Amino acid sequence: MDEAETLSADELHALQLERLQWTLWHAYDNVPHYRAKFEAAGVHPDDCRGLDDLAKFPMTTKDDLRQNYPFGMFAVPQRQVSRIHASSGTTGKPTVVGYTERDIGTWATVMARSIHAAGGRQGDKVHVAYGYGLFTGGLGAHYGAEKLGCTVIPVSGGMTARQVQLIVDFRPEIIMVTPTYLLTMLDEFERQGVDPRDTALRVGIFGAEPWTEELRAEIEGRTGMDAVDIYGLSEVMGPGVAQESVRTKDGLHIWEDHFYPEVIDPLEEHVLEPGERGELLFTSLTKEALPIIRYRTRDLTRLLPGTAYPAFRRMEKVTGRSDDLIILRGVNLFPTQIEEIVLRTDGLAPHFQLELTTKDRMDQLTVHVEAHANTPEQRRVSAATELVAEIKDRIGVSVEVGVQDPDTLERSLGKLRRVIDRRKTG
Repeated sequence: MDEAETLSADELHALQLERLQWTLWHAYDNVPHYRAKFEAAGVHPDDCRGLDDLAKFPMTTKDDLRQNYPFGMFAVPQRQVSRIHASSGTTGKPTVVGYTERDIGTWATVMARSIHAAGGRQGDKVHVAYGYGLFTGGLGAHYGAEKLGCTVIPVSGGMTARQVQLIVDFRPEIIMVTPTYLLTMLDEFERQGVDPRDTALRVGIFGAEPWTEELRAEIEGRTGMDAVDIYGLSEVMGPGVAQESVRTKDGLHIWEDHFYPEVIDPLEEHVLEPGERGELLFTSLTKEALPIIRYRTRDLTRLLPGTAYPAFRRMEKVTGRSDDLIILRGVNLFPTQIEEIVLRTDGLAPHFQLELTTKDRMDQLTVHVEAHANTPEQRRVSAATELVAEIKDRIGVSVEVGVQDPDTLERSLGKLRRVIDRRKTG
């Protein structure tokens, strides 16, 4: 960690206010879209005299970036942009983000902090299985690991059999990967007859999608390594916005000298009190190429006091997104709630997918889940019955369950598509 770890609360708040005021002016002066939004809301950068004044300013959504595609949200001339990343664009135009040379250095710094908080140290070998390219995961992890003084193995995603072979041969101590792809890799370990507990892996840093405490227990039990959470998103920076400490495993410390968090009621859109659960917003404090003001992440969490790093608040582990919410016959549920129950049901593997359909004008949910390879047919039937009952009891909805053979559901090379919506509209 650098000197930011030693800041007192008053010193941190003073630094945040100074950087927030700079960011608001930087956006107002250089991004026409922000100037127009501020003026429409009747606010001006001079109106920010304290951190609480940020709530007066308008929020930013993914649609703002898409409406200004590709470079309309950039706040510096093109010649100062050192790198461009973009989202996959599966639900519309991709969101495009840019970085100056200084932004790249800041990103490497917060990622180095994150890997250190996870237990990584200089000289460790880091197997990076996040995707490289326009996705921010691979290069973000790569630069941070190098900044910390680690040896980077830039494998990217895919070629799962080769991934396992390299882990066995190169003996990395740390792996950085999405949790669902790690499950795919563990299946490959079994196919190759290799016990992952016999490898050198001691820390897994998992991000890019929500995952549960039950999945942490599954991963740690099968691998013998510590599984910790990392948080970030391209619009705010990439991975490295917040990190869980391997010492406490109690939520993710936000690197608040660079990213200012708020939590709002996602419907009424007012700021909630500390400890209340709602939708997470982030404002960048030091980004040059793409300052972001009150960005709606759609992630649901709450803010808590710091523990392993007292200067920085924690965000509770994200287990749902407001846009992942399934409303089934009036009941709200998230895929992670199903995951918790699947992982507690004997005989079932952690591979599942949710299929929404319409029958007789009523929404139906089918949970497709794989059995473990050694689960007998009788146990598959009873496990399906148990899963139906547990979902009804804990979540309050009736579902159908289909237990399938191993290796029959989609395998993830990155973020897994948990929900398939085949409902009729109109």
